[in-house]
Amino acid sequence: MNSLARVYSPSCGHGVIRMSSADFFVDEILGFSPDGEGNHVLLHIEKKETNTEWLVRQLVRFVGVKGVDIGYAGKKDRHAHTKQWLSIHMSGVVEPDWDQFNTDQYKILAVHRHRKKLRPGYLQGNRFTLVVRDLEADEIFLEARLQKIQQSGVPNYFAEQRFGHNNLESAKKWLAGRQKKTKKSQRSLYISVLRSYLFNCLLDYRVRAGSWNQVLDGDVMMLSGSRSCFVADTQDDSLQQRLSEHDIAPTGPLCGSGDVLVQGQVKALEQLVLAPHQGWIDALVVKKVKQRRRSLMLPLSDMSWQYEKSAACLTIRFTLPSGAYATAVLRELIDYRDQQKKTNLS
Repeated sequence: MNSLARVYSPSCGHGVIRMSSADFFVDEILGFSPDGEGNHVLLHIEKKETNTEWLVRQLVRFVGVKGVDIGYAGKKDRHAHTKQWLSIHMSGVVEPDWDQFNTDQYKILAVHRHRKKLRPGYLQGNRFTLVVRDLEADEIFLEARLQKIQQSGVPNYFAEQRFGHNNLESAKKWLAGRQKKTKKSQRSLYISVLRSYLFNCLLDYRVRAGSWNQVLDGDVMMLSGSRSCFVADTQDDSLQQRLSEHDIAPTGPLCGSGDVLVQGQVKALEQLVLAPHQGWIDALVVKKVKQRRRSLMLPLSDMSWQYEKSAACLTIRFTLPSGAYATAVLRELIDYRDQQKKTNLS
């Protein structure tokens, strides 16, 4: 992440995030209403210092179901205060007294019946409230940068949470056949890590070229709020206006099998950037991983902030679409140290 190009430079200052889990608050947005009936139960759970996998294990023991019966739309970090949705397949299972599940670490906020299991990708987005402490920054410079980010958004990088500790190296070994015994969940992780790395390479190139938020000849544009795409015709003067209004955005590849959608200038550009990793791409095709596109631009909605200079503290709130990373926003604002991970993630 440190080597990826930033749009806004230099940094406005430096500070510390996640001095406590309360400093990193995430609230999932489902984007649909529960059915009110069905064989699944949707649980809205508030938790702190608890990751998703650990919470699932507690539910397995409490309800008496298997892990496969529990679904969720997104994984949430342990070092955060989150409100998350999970589903449990309850067919043939006696529904427990949900109040008995609550502890100081987690509590159930709502229970609804639903027809389907929650799966990754079902989320509309996440609301974030982040607190940066020990902040050293020029107040005027900071305010101007916040306004610029609010107006124009940031590059939609996959952030460090996607790659974890040494996951990229493990993924390369797996792809090369040097890591034989892997679970299905590991294989899925490795595919995501490899494709995320390749996407970041392409986005980094376009940030450096100043074209991450521009319409180029042959770009595949994505409609905001959907995965619908079309190929850009640069003769259409309205496209750049629609882009500036965040109605559409250029995309980058999540590599795999299928027809290459980009054309002309962008096709040549992507081939150039990804050529050093063609072996990876070929291997993903062999493994029948289907290619997709991801927006290069990350707009923020409902953004607000409060800077307490005397307390050296910035509180920033915003909503991001599903699959986007709050730290991709922060890195365009300041250099920061994650207190929970003891590493510099600037």
